[in-house]
Amino acid sequence: MENVIIIGTGCAGYTAAIYTGRANLKPLILSGSMPGGQLTTTTEVENFPGFPSGIMGPELMMNMQAQAEKFGARIEYSQVTSIQKTAAGHFEVVTEDGVVREAQTVIVATGASPKHLGLPNEKSLIGHGLTSCATCDGAFYRNVPVCVIGGGDSACEEASFLTKFASVVYLIHRRDVLRASKIMADRVLANPKVKPVWNSTISEYLTDEKGEVRAVTLENLVTGEKSELELKCVFVAIGHIPNAGFLGDLVDTDENGYILQTKGTRTKTEGLFAAGDVADHVYRQAITAAGQGCAAALEAERYLAEKGVH
Repeated sequence: MENVIIIGTGCAGYTAAIYTGRANLKPLILSGSMPGGQLTTTTEVENFPGFPSGIMGPELMMNMQAQAEKFGARIEYSQVTSIQKTAAGHFEVVTEDGVVREAQTVIVATGASPKHLGLPNEKSLIGHGLTSCATCDGAFYRNVPVCVIGGGDSACEEASFLTKFASVVYLIHRRDVLRASKIMADRVLANPKVKPVWNSTISEYLTDEKGEVRAVTLENLVTGEKSELELKCVFVAIGHIPNAGFLGDLVDTDENGYILQTKGTRTKTEGLFAAGDVADHVYRQAITAAGQGCAAALEAERYLAEKGVH
């Protein structure tokens, strides 16, 4: 029987492991399908406190892993497929290989996966001119053209933020009117740096000799006409998919699938905590995920202490 099982190895999961490890709870981490989380797909991270010169995303996650292991965390590279709570109040965590692990508490830190267009070379371009986070990567594209794909509030926020850096921001949307709230739509369209591209989508990413994005092929969905648009980065803002489906009715979720937290990082199921992007659709930053991982660990520790586990 484990004291704590942590599902996920991003900033939230590793921070929860560091805190529960220091509390001598000997946490077990189940890595999931993307060990290290989304930061392993990024290049330089400039906005994580403590690194004034920046740090590469994979290096940051390896440092977090080493720190968690230093305090007694164990990592198993497996994917959780389901969780059940037993009549005795424990959790049975089932992984893809059919192994069942028991735990007194579980911290879910599985994050949310950004939606993409599904084009052939998309995955290989992540971090090389393709991203889903303007806050993370916008500053790398100063005085060059970029684009944002999407038409909702998130896309408008990304486009507005990028005008601080880019020479021009093309806002590419499948329709001829934005889905965003009126105030957001009016604000972004009033910005002279934002150039809307209506009724269009990207049908191909074009790269330079270094494998970096240099342009995209636009397809007009009304006329079928194709054209080339030169730019240096594509910011995809068509939504995220929280990785929470395996939890079933152990948690309540909002209309987009994000876990609803009741008090702090608690969920509706006693002993089950949620931290990071799987529950946070507002901030979605490495540092806020780490903060929630800390909170979940402290709450799990207190929950176990109330049950006499030290």
